[in-house]
Amino acid sequence: MYINRDWKPRRRRKPWLRYLLLLALAGGALFWARQQHPELLRNPFVTPAPTPTPTRTSLAWLAEAQKAFRAGHLDRAIEAYRHVTEMEPDSADAYAWLARLLTIQGKPEEALVMARKAVELEPDNATYLAVLAMVLDWNGKYEEAMAKALEAVDMDPDNAQAHAYLAEVYADMGNWDRALEEAETAISLDDQDPFVWRNYGYVLEVRGEYEKAIQAYLKATEINPNLAYIYIAAGRNYQALGEFDKAIELFQKARSIQPDDPAPQDAIGWAYFLAGDPQKAIVQLEKALEIDPNYTPSYVHLGTVYYVRRNYEGVIEVLQKAVEQGAKKETVYYMLGLSYVYLDDCEHGIPWLKKALELNPHSQPALQGLQLCR
Repeated sequence: MYINRDWKPRRRRKPWLRYLLLLALAGGALFWARQQHPELLRNPFVTPAPTPTPTRTSLAWLAEAQKAFRAGHLDRAIEAYRHVTEMEPDSADAYAWLARLLTIQGKPEEALVMARKAVELEPDNATYLAVLAMVLDWNGKYEEAMAKALEAVDMDPDNAQAHAYLAEVYADMGNWDRALEEAETAISLDDQDPFVWRNYGYVLEVRGEYEKAIQAYLKATEINPNLAYIYIAAGRNYQALGEFDKAIELFQKARSIQPDDPAPQDAIGWAYFLAGDPQKAIVQLEKALEIDPNYTPSYVHLGTVYYVRRNYEGVIEVLQKAVEQGAKKETVYYMLGLSYVYLDDCEHGIPWLKKALELNPHSQPALQGLQLCR
């Protein structure tokens, strides 16, 4: 057998070199994939850290509040101004705006706290004093409102809002001539302020000059077309003139601006009642209570409609809710009392009739109810 002495066995390749090469290629592919599609390689058992978001500044909230006010979204504006006061507790202007808007939204008691805070922070600011006068007036504190409004005018005789709110106080205290003088002064100082035109309209309204009042209110809506409560005021004057179609049209405009506010819906329902359509009134007033089950004026209005339709059980149900929510009116008390009387229940009716007489000792419906029970 021939043996080749020159043959040498083949060297075996080292496998670890191949593994290193494969690992290098896999690592490169993994790096590329992580760069291109990081979400595909996330560990499902590890909760990812939340992406940090910048905290909104007080200036951003202030801009949001002003934008919401111009758009007529008063609830959003109120929320934004609250954020401003949380971030800047010394922002008197934010408290003053909160006071205005809360008053418009039917929360005058909370508004009063905000108005006093604004004046406490800047006692020498005539505008904030004027806002405090406005809020005091809407809370029925007329004497204090008068004092603050006069102080604001003395502090800054050229402040249009000070004169406008003073006019409102004069009107509510029955001094209609002085009210008109102050309202006209306010207009001469600033005819581009919707609050000034609104108060001018209010003074004309209490004087019974409904057509002029409508024009003043509509002028305010030209300056800011998204203030629902001013459309309601203008519609109220059309209502006083017996022009119910025009009144309802303006109330519907207010509802389109603030669909989540029961006030425009309530105004529509009450207008239908005054126009002689109680059935439509009931439907609209019930819608108002669907929007806000705690809206007291709608309970009062609905109770009145039921009373006229002689639905005395319905009167008792809704007017007792109105009283529970703070309604303290002669008409509410005597309608409740008479409803019980007409249902042959003088025992429950007499206490309500006496409450009406406490507010007005000469209340004829209450006196007649007591006479029936005797």
